[in-house]
Amino acid sequence: MNSSRDPIEYAFVKHCIVVGLGVFITYINGIFVFAFFKHSVFYTDPRYILYIHLVINDLIMLFLTVSLYVLSYASPLLNVTICSVLLLFASMTSENSPLNLAGMAIERYIAICKPLHHPQLCSVNRTYILISLIWLLNFIPALTDIFILMVNEPISVFSTSITCYSKRLYGSDQHLTRSMFVESLYLSCVFLTLVFTYIKVLQAAKAATSDQISATKARNTILLHGVQLLLCLLAYVAPFVNNFLLALFPNYWGMILFCTYILSNILPRLLSPLIYGVRDQKMFKYIKRCVTCNLYFLKIQPN
Repeated sequence: MNSSRDPIEYAFVKHCIVVGLGVFITYINGIFVFAFFKHSVFYTDPRYILYIHLVINDLIMLFLTVSLYVLSYASPLLNVTICSVLLLFASMTSENSPLNLAGMAIERYIAICKPLHHPQLCSVNRTYILISLIWLLNFIPALTDIFILMVNEPISVFSTSITCYSKRLYGSDQHLTRSMFVESLYLSCVFLTLVFTYIKVLQAAKAATSDQISATKARNTILLHGVQLLLCLLAYVAPFVNNFLLALFPNYWGMILFCTYILSNILPRLLSPLIYGVRDQKMFKYIKRCVTCNLYFLKIQPN
């Protein structure tokens, strides 16, 4: 979204909101990351490794989306090479979140329904292999967009400057087909994975006689993964919402685009980790300890 058309006062307020939210969310998520790396108890648990990968991935995506938003005003025209690299990582981090949620759901399914196989199937090494596979699965489609651009345009296009926006750089029919196919495939697989694991854990929770509490918690956790998936879907729904609202209120295009941008790109980066992190008693205990230590450290510092 290019905000250069806005009055200077309006643009200043919008960028203060975007950057302010970005800094605030980075601080909140940074506490989760700090708590994870400060306590080695999390290093051997695949559940927390996948969770902190989700948080770090969202931090990277938040940095990229805020940077692109600010650049759309500070430097409306950006070199195509730099733009394509930024969009490459923005696309990867955006697509990583749903696949990471699927991995977290499968880990909970194995922990509850196949507990004897959990140490072998969900080892730390296999967890890092899964994370690498997630990045690879999203790197290839994102790189494909650049190859399609190279086929459709002369190589000299990479030395030109454009407005750095995905639909502006990757607006051909081939890009649209690639995007619809990959996104539909991945999101369908993630949705079916969440439904399958939820049903299986629900059955295990009903049949459990000794560990009813753990099974119920796992069921609720997977249900929350479904909520997190809906938050991820906001980025895909936003263009359709924009078109609908702009047709009804064409005079408020700036406000409409800004609001949908905040709701679909910024706020989910805060809500998604909080939904899981604060609810987890073990993680929350160490977060409170880290916050308490930081407050104590600031308190004893000389004025």
